[in-house]
Amino acid sequence: MTYLQGLPAFAAYFAVGLGFVALFLAAYLQFTPHRELQLIRDGNVAAATALAGALLGFCLPLASAMAHSLSLVDVALWGAIAMLAQASAHGLTRLLLPAFPARIERGEQAAAVLSATLHLGVGLINAAAMTY
Repeated sequence: MTYLQGLPAFAAYFAVGLGFVALFLAAYLQFTPHRELQLIRDGNVAAATALAGALLGFCLPLASAMAHSLSLVDVALWGAIAMLAQASAHGLTRLLLPAFPARIERGEQAAAVLSATLHLGVGLINAAAMTY
């Protein structure tokens, strides 16, 4: 049964990771002026693309933090930093694309792709920086 000795640590890290994903989604959905989930339910592909990019852009550095951390506190600290980095990516998106929420509501895929790419790019750079 020695192959299961790491199960408690796995479960703890996995739970913290899922908790951070839930926290990120709740914050993102709360602070964006458009209602992504309703737009997605209505078939708005642009809303799905933008949300997917933001989520993946957050999960990349979170995964890096989980892989390179020394403790759950370390994961939590770097997870919070990843959230801040994604907030800056969203701010950059809003700066580059005036009326971004309205563009997503109209289903403008070009705006969604740029947003997703910015979120993923920031997430990749953030993840790489966390490998210290």
